[in-house]
Amino acid sequence: MDQDLGLLVLRLALGPMLVAHGWNKVFGPGGLKGTTGWFGALGLHPAWLHARVAAVTESGAGLLMTVGLMTPVASAAFVGLMVVAALTDHRGKGYFVFKGGAEYTVLVAMVAVAVAALGPGTWSVDHLLGVAGWAGGWWALGAAAVGSLSAFSFWRLAFRRTESTAEHVQPG
Repeated sequence: MDQDLGLLVLRLALGPMLVAHGWNKVFGPGGLKGTTGWFGALGLHPAWLHARVAAVTESGAGLLMTVGLMTPVASAAFVGLMVVAALTDHRGKGYFVFKGGAEYTVLVAMVAVAVAALGPGTWSVDHLLGVAGWAGGWWALGAAAVGSLSAFSFWRLAFRRTESTAEHVQPG
């Protein structure tokens, strides 16, 4: 019971946080137009497409993590999102978040991998469906590998350095 409570707390810390990020990309002060401009400035092209993909991925992965459904998939998506964030917005800014560094993205990705290792717990949809056994070291390694490889592939295909990206993304 204590481990199930701990896993629920972890999922409720991660999931709604990422849903809020996805929601903000669409409905925040700048809306999707602002997100598109920001992604373009980060060097992600076509920015309009990546703004939408990020919003949907964040919202979807966050919802999956919150309810504990397809937990290894959600964990892989968390890792992928955080690796892309580290490679774009946080790149070249060091480790500490107060300097814009990747501390936050590393922590979120590592906690998501830990949830993949431990599983979602009995208070989850995965448990109700009888697939809560999709957990352990191999699932965690898979989530880390799939998320990281997807992110690096995505970044290599999407990233285009321009003059505006030089202001936001320092060489790393």
